[in-house]
Amino acid sequence: MSLLILGGCASGVNRLPQITTAPDQAYRLAAGDEIRITVYGFDSITNTYVVSDTDSISLPLLETITVGGLTPALLEQAIAERLRSRDLAPNPSVSVQVQKTRPFFILGEVQRPGQYPYVPGMTLLTAVSIAGGYTFRAQTHAAELRRAHNGMHQHGRADPNTPVLPGDIISVGEKSF
Repeated sequence: MSLLILGGCASGVNRLPQITTAPDQAYRLAAGDEIRITVYGFDSITNTYVVSDTDSISLPLLETITVGGLTPALLEQAIAERLRSRDLAPNPSVSVQVQKTRPFFILGEVQRPGQYPYVPGMTLLTAVSIAGGYTFRAQTHAAELRRAHNGMHQHGRADPNTPVLPGDIISVGEKSF
């Protein structure tokens, strides 16, 4: 009898596979990120750039560079290589810093659904807290999570300790009784 009662409480989120976190935890750039590029001796390149919806940025002297999926360190190397290959600098010093990350989105049974700034190291529980906490109807042990990371799309179940990444879409479901 108790199995029937518990079975009635199961929701669709429980049938989803557990979301996996990418093994590479280095921050990867994508559309919407704001980055600060400093190239010493090249004031025309040194500036703040927003990654376009085509995952690229346009730099003076270097044209368009596809940055989607690159870490800031890899982008530093790519810019330095372009400067060397065009004989603009034999040993360029390049720095890339992420100024503003793309947001995460949370909807469903939270107090204030919406778009929020990403906080490094956040979990599902942190995201729910940022959104004002659960409503009284919320399913608190798991949520649905959609993620696009490094060109791969995932859709699955997240528990309260699952890491949240920039661009994630979290849907907190309603308890079933």
